[in-house]
Amino acid sequence: MNELAKTMVMAGLALAGLGALLWAGAGKWFGKLPGDIHITRENFSFHFPIVTCLVLSGILSLILWLVRK
Repeated sequence: MNELAKTMVMAGLALAGLGALLWAGAGKWFGKLPGDIHITRENFSFHFPIVTCLVLSGILSLILWLVRK
């Protein structure tokens, strides 16, 4: 049970840190990287942040790899 408590505390701190970064303005680039697809027509709008998803996936994979090691 002790290991579960440590994991939950670390996850909570990471989530709080991410929230603080987004609140401070680091989230302005989210969804607006070069390569993100945004199509706007008269009555239609489509947004697909593919490059943002790839960057976040890479960062999360690196963090999880470092935690497991």
